[in-house]
Amino acid sequence: MGLSTHVLDTMNGCPAAGMKVELFTTDGEGGASLVKSLTLNHDGRTDAPLFDNSTLKVGTYRLTFDVAGYFSSLGVVLPEPSFLSKVSLDFGVAHVDQHYHVPLLVSPWSYSTYRGS
Repeated sequence: MGLSTHVLDTMNGCPAAGMKVELFTTDGEGGASLVKSLTLNHDGRTDAPLFDNSTLKVGTYRLTFDVAGYFSSLGVVLPEPSFLSKVSLDFGVAHVDQHYHVPLLVSPWSYSTYRGS
């Protein structure tokens, strides 16, 4: 249970190890408060849940992924400005007794997400 994320680099067919991610709470009116900043591990995941069962609350959240920074760190030559700089995903948590997994599949030119399990 709780909240987790996982990022897969679809350009290179591997986990997005080293990608920087920020987690925010949002107020539904455009405002956001930073909860934590982290770097994904060798498997493209966080070392611990973003929120565990006891700390996840009903509400709205944002995950921001530093896509351009990640691909630049791999030596990928990106145009200036890059097509995708940071990808932000806004989502809601309605049931704190369920697990919310927010994966990201990403390349320098596209991304996809879904609610995982």
